Amino acid sequence: MRILAIDVGTGTQDILLWDTEQPIENGIKLVMPSPTAIAAGQIRAATDDRAPLLLVGTTAGGGPSMWAVEDHLRAGLPVFAERVAALSFDDDLTKIEALGVRIVGNAVEAPPACRTVVMGDLHLGAIQVSLRAFHQNPEWDALAVAVFDHGAAPPDMSDRQFRFAHLAETVEARNDLRAFAYAGDAIPSHLTRMAAVAAAAPAGVPLVVMDTGPAAILGARDDPAVADERTRLAVNVGNFHTLAFAIEEERIVGIFEHHTGELTVARLERYLAQLGDGTISNDEVFHNRGHGAVVWPRGGPPPAFRAVTGPRRRLLRVGSGAYYAAPYGDMMLAGCFGLLHAAADHLPASAGTALAEALSK
Repeated sequence: MRILAIDVGTGTQDILLWDTEQPIENGIKLVMPSPTAIAAGQIRAATDDRAPLLLVGTTAGGGPSMWAVEDHLRAGLPVFAERVAALSFDDDLTKIEALGVRIVGNAVEAPPACRTVVMGDLHLGAIQVSLRAFHQNPEWDALAVAVFDHGAAPPDMSDRQFRFAHLAETVEARNDLRAFAYAGDAIPSHLTRMAAVAAAAPAGVPLVVMDTGPAAILGARDDPAVADERTRLAVNVGNFHTLAFAIEEERIVGIFEHHTGELTVARLERYLAQLGDGTISNDEVFHNRGHGAVVWPRGGPPPAFRAVTGPRRRLLRVGSGAYYAAPYGDMMLAGCFGLLHAAADHLPASAGTALAEALSK
């Protein structure tokens, strides 16, 4: 069985193509710029050329691409966007229009001189071109994709609050990191970015979609040192978001999420200590521009072991008690390894069983 796992972040997209007949360490790996970073580069090129801009495609990650759009507008240049592409930046399109973006029904309504940038989280064609360049089979039997999804918040609710309520409710419904993954045809309606991935995925190929932070933390457990510590703090320090779970005997007893750029070393250390002992304040985290925090009753002392992954993991230094998890020797692919475990749960029975058996070897 060949499975393609893609962990789509803000800075990079981390890609693993694994044939379960081979050792997982021998899987084909790519760490490439993220789709939003690629789009941002194309937008900035249009700005440099003083070209009007048209955004098409589907709902995808924002961040760098949104910042590039804002710079384009500040340069006095027009931006047109199809509705689904504009949803990459906010679910309330009146906010996007207030910035100066003009929403169009389709590309025909925009001036013909516009530079077109295609929004989307899946770059499967580019992956296939890369595989062919190295004389590798550009096909796969199943697809697993991780994206960070704020969800479509109601107009009167912060998307940070909505996102964190989703995290907490997911754990309360099923206390398992794999609960943050869904088969492609079973994605909750409010998870619009995941739904966009499912809509863009090729028909006929089984698909599993998962949230990025839980995927990385689930994958980190494949590091033997992490697996040996059944009670631990597990932290993913991403380029844009930091997510931490307090785990006691493999049960989730606390969650904390914040924007990485808003965290100093001291602030992150304090929040993690409070997450560990159960005293962290949701209100404080939210009012400091984070998403939130929640804790549940626990039966033992604060976890002494900290498993850390993510491209900005150096915020937590090894000397501070952090252990840099490297499942199968590769920290950047932690999310992909987590996706494999989630896919084993959600793929059709025969494929899921085969994947689970291969992962257990």
